[in-house]
Amino acid sequence: MVTQHSVIGVIGSGAMGSGIAQVAARANHKVIVYDSNEEALKRSESQLKATLLKLVEKQKITVSEQNSIVTNIQFSKSLASFSECELIIEAIVENLEVKQKLFGELENICSSTCLLASNTSSLSITSIAAVCKFPARVLGIHFFNPATLMPLVEIIPGIATDPAHAPACKTLIDSWGKVTVVAKDTPGFIVNRVARPFYSEALRIYEEGIADIATIDWAMKEIGGFKMGPFELMDMIGHDVNYVVTETVWKQFYYDPKFKPALSQKRLLEAGFLGKKSGQGFYSYAEGAKLPEATKDPHLGNTIFTRILVMLINEAADSLYLGVASAADIDLAMTKGVNYPKGLLQWADDFGISHVIRELTALNDFYAEDRYRISPLLKQKFINNAHFTR
Repeated sequence: MVTQHSVIGVIGSGAMGSGIAQVAARANHKVIVYDSNEEALKRSESQLKATLLKLVEKQKITVSEQNSIVTNIQFSKSLASFSECELIIEAIVENLEVKQKLFGELENICSSTCLLASNTSSLSITSIAAVCKFPARVLGIHFFNPATLMPLVEIIPGIATDPAHAPACKTLIDSWGKVTVVAKDTPGFIVNRVARPFYSEALRIYEEGIADIATIDWAMKEIGGFKMGPFELMDMIGHDVNYVVTETVWKQFYYDPKFKPALSQKRLLEAGFLGKKSGQGFYSYAEGAKLPEATKDPHLGNTIFTRILVMLINEAADSLYLGVASAADIDLAMTKGVNYPKGLLQWADDFGISHVIRELTALNDFYAEDRYRISPLLKQKFINNAHFTR
């Protein structure tokens, strides 16, 4: 049984794996970080020490805490080191076959009571567990990047997961100072499903020539209150990540048109224009590059913001309707996982469900595309003059 004294294994010494290890070690767990690449392990250890030194200098942690975290983490090139672990969290490449192979190997090494968790953002937990002899101990524990700073963690039981394991892991991760939500094993879980219209509808508006990227970003920040515009955020995440998640969710939902990726983003990926990490995305990050000016037209800005907002609300409502998560967890996930200024279901109530229905109906009538179909739950709330959060 996983407890606050359990030894935690982390597979992958990249940014995500290293961050998860730091969080667990700060909560006084012994943590073993594995990577098959020895250079990556050395780099992770060096970066961890540098990060902790900066935190001490900024008085975010004490020297005693710094020493404790360093002592608690062991770096290993051998999977056999995981024999004493009671929870192993995998944070490697988003490839189903690679993850399945790894989980099959882990079963030959770890104890029969050790829980196996994937940090996948969009792959099926049930599919990962399918290769295991004991799929009941496999679940998803999805941190958000950077794991040391982002408070949200999604807990995802698969179809075969023992019902006791998700609550136990929720209690454990809560004790690490994180905010946990429980999601059904559906494509994208909560955040990466509900957030898709933030990107896809912005891309649609851009591709239709209604507004340029700077204006769309301005509208979502200045009128919507979002901390970053969709194009800025896609560039920051990287198109090799953001586009692939969109495409994965779209494919896993049997090519549902509401999740359809945008060609303009695919072309950036094909060109190697990955965003900030490559120096070029929707914006140029070259030294001295001049950022494009937004057209600060309040009417246009409101049109952009309203269209994207109602599509986000529609997806949040549909996620609730289909039992992906509770209303409270959906709103918590969007505020704590992607820093939305307000939970979308709360926003629906404040904005007015009749207003949401009217805007979505206009989009559906104009485009006549299944992409703009209205969630049955939104219709029910409208008919019954009911609300989501009060």
